[in-house]
Amino acid sequence: MKKRFLVPSDLGNEAKAFMRKILSDFELEDRHYRVLLVAAQSLDRIFEARAIVKQEGLTTTDRYGTAKAHPAVKIEQDSRLTFIRALRELGLDPQATEALRLPRQY
Repeated sequence: MKKRFLVPSDLGNEAKAFMRKILSDFELEDRHYRVLLVAAQSLDRIFEARAIVKQEGLTTTDRYGTAKAHPAVKIEQDSRLTFIRALRELGLDPQATEALRLPRQY
């Protein structure tokens, strides 16, 4: 029997659609669902941070008048890394091959 996992209501539309697609296409265990949830939350952060950067710009000025990267740029970057890692953990990375994911032979 296929276990039914819920899509959290606090996710944005893109993250909800992503989660629904994965849940409909794959049969997941509890541990997979938790990783999928991390991926969806990361995707949500990516879109949130991107919207902030689009509105406020890539840089901000500190109290000394020096231009610095907007904090949302780092949030977007970190969220992208987390999203990609979660996809790899789920085996959804299209670039990965089984040979690359096998444990090392000593």
